[in-house]
Amino acid sequence: MKRVLVTGAVGQIGSELVVYLRGILGNDNVVAAGHTKPPDPSFRESGPFHFIECTRIESVADLVKRYRIDTIYHLAAVLSASAEKDPQRAWQVNMGGLYNVLEVAREHQCAVFTPSSIATFGPGTPLDKTPQVTIQRPSTLYGVTKVSGELLCDYYFKRYGVDTRGVRYPGLVSYKTPPGGGTTDYAVEIYVEAVRRGRYTCYLRADTRLDMMYMPDALRAAVEIMAADPRRLKHRNAFNITAMTVSPESIAAVIRRFIPEFCLDVDVDPLRQGIADSWPNSLDDRAAREEWGWAPRYDLAAMTHDMLVNISKRS
Repeated sequence: MKRVLVTGAVGQIGSELVVYLRGILGNDNVVAAGHTKPPDPSFRESGPFHFIECTRIESVADLVKRYRIDTIYHLAAVLSASAEKDPQRAWQVNMGGLYNVLEVAREHQCAVFTPSSIATFGPGTPLDKTPQVTIQRPSTLYGVTKVSGELLCDYYFKRYGVDTRGVRYPGLVSYKTPPGGGTTDYAVEIYVEAVRRGRYTCYLRADTRLDMMYMPDALRAAVEIMAADPRRLKHRNAFNITAMTVSPESIAAVIRRFIPEFCLDVDVDPLRQGIADSWPNSLDDRAAREEWGWAPRYDLAAMTHDMLVNISKRS
């Protein structure tokens, strides 16, 4: 039975991935690790949880040795908008933390999943159906750390044989965990405010097109890539994956099928709009489909229905 460590376990992806993995592997075989934010009681009581600092290599190594970990899902990171506000901390966490995880994995023969992002692309990248291999010259610190992380993971695989794998996530949407400082957070907030107030003020232009994915697909992708036959993986650490291309106005239009009176307002935040404008409109994910069978299950209509139903239950 595999024994897994998830860093960043209280974040948007981590808090759901831990539960998802525990459902597959058993509660005791999935160790959750967070930094400062305490998990809710049910999460903490469902299996092992520890506070660690990924920028301190001994804190990562101690858990790997104590629990005999063979796979690390390294999710701890400072996200795009937050990274622009504190780039020094973002570099320390995003790069220092990844380096420490890879070093521990090298020493203890662990496999490593590290998510990358559409933020690795920049203004010089083809905007529509962005290829798997293309120009990556990001204009944000978060993007710089993600490109660097892709290369570092490639290096550890080629130089040391560490089984590193990863995907480039688009914006992620979930009703379970609040977003944490990303540029695509609006795609969560719009549903919450639609249910609570019937109105939402978006910080991006209404026609800003970006790729998105519903969290159940994102969790499944993280598990499927780690289970894939390594002989088929040509790109390994940075597969483009996507589910839908949306804009605030296209999400609002589908919300109105369920909440006809919903109103979308716009008050553009220049920082986040600038970040969004530097990212692709859509991704080409054929490599993931061909090399490990990636296929999303949720489109915009299915995601919207599920989001609104579950947010309404929680309100």
